[in-house]
Amino acid sequence: MKTIAVINGPNLNRLGAREPEVYGSETLKDLEDRLTAEASALGVSLRFHQSNHEGDLVDLFGKLADEGVTGVILNGAAYTHTSVALRDAISASGLRVVEVHISNIYSREDFRKHSYTAAVAVGVITGLGFDGYSYALSHLAAL
Repeated sequence: MKTIAVINGPNLNRLGAREPEVYGSETLKDLEDRLTAEASALGVSLRFHQSNHEGDLVDLFGKLADEGVTGVILNGAAYTHTSVALRDAISASGLRVVEVHISNIYSREDFRKHSYTAAVAVGVITGLGFDGYSYALSHLAAL
């Protein structure tokens, strides 16, 4: 059975409470429950991770690669726009990564319009809310 990791970066543990006008009112648990049901229908297993710490996310990519995870759905949140270390960890892991953003990063502040991680991802989905995660899951499950 394929195993796909869902990695959420800083402040995404605050979904539902954090800027609901930007990120909606659903929580990280709501997202995980939705994806778990979808993964079951697709015949894949999921592993969920969330961290506010850059080093934890960097370490996680090597660990997931060593454990045979087949793909990653990544919302690197603010680290998308700042972390060369995260970009390098993705590249070094060899994992297929789909970058996802709940909000449309291109319609927000200028600093959010650049992604260090997009260049090492197989695709980027932005601005489609939680549906973006579902699309990423379907893609990775089909590979």
